[in-house]
Amino acid sequence: MENTLKTWFLSFLHLFFSRQCAVCGTPLQEGEEAICLKCNMNLPRTDYHLRTDNPVERMFWGKLPLERATSYFFYHKGSDFRRILHQLKYGGRKDLGETMGRFMAAELTVSGFFHSVDVIVPIPLHPRKQRMRGYNQSECIAKGVAAVTGIPLDAASVMRRKHTETQTSKSVYERWENVDGIFHLRHPERFVGKHILLVDDVLTTGATTTACADVFRDVEGVRISVLTLAVANF
Repeated sequence: MENTLKTWFLSFLHLFFSRQCAVCGTPLQEGEEAICLKCNMNLPRTDYHLRTDNPVERMFWGKLPLERATSYFFYHKGSDFRRILHQLKYGGRKDLGETMGRFMAAELTVSGFFHSVDVIVPIPLHPRKQRMRGYNQSECIAKGVAAVTGIPLDAASVMRRKHTETQTSKSVYERWENVDGIFHLRHPERFVGKHILLVDDVLTTGATTTACADVFRDVEGVRISVLTLAVANF
């Protein structure tokens, strides 16, 4: 209850006092949303959606029935752009997730990235963590993508049934071990022959995304694409 109230309070404050760039903190001008024009222009975009067999796609080769995959911008700990992710995950800024989702979708749409996608599925949080945070940041991003593309959003069919420790300080092997079998798919018949877009906030080893995609392994004719807001710089 305390965390929920905190989230509501933060959302209230941001509603009236958030007219600052999420990256550099300068006041936003009329027409600017979430990040200022300068930071938007300097956003370290990957442009991987323009490249076939890009590094993000290669992360999932042989692990899932992949159609395409990309991430919007590069992330590394020393970058000012890490503030976008920090405010989204820990600062109560779910509005920032939807805004960045719209930005991302608007740029990727012209390349045909969303062609043939039937449904958007955000990577779910465990219910306990979602109650603590007040929202699922990946679902916020997915809502922004859905708003631009018009593709239906399904945030209920995939469930996270195991509460896991944070992945931040874990090794590659520990990350894979930590997420093994943590997701569950309800009503798999709804996804027969569908092209599913999995959406998450940050891509590192791909362990969580692969574990989520694994729940569709027995669904006939399923195809999967992956989209994340950021990717750890290779």
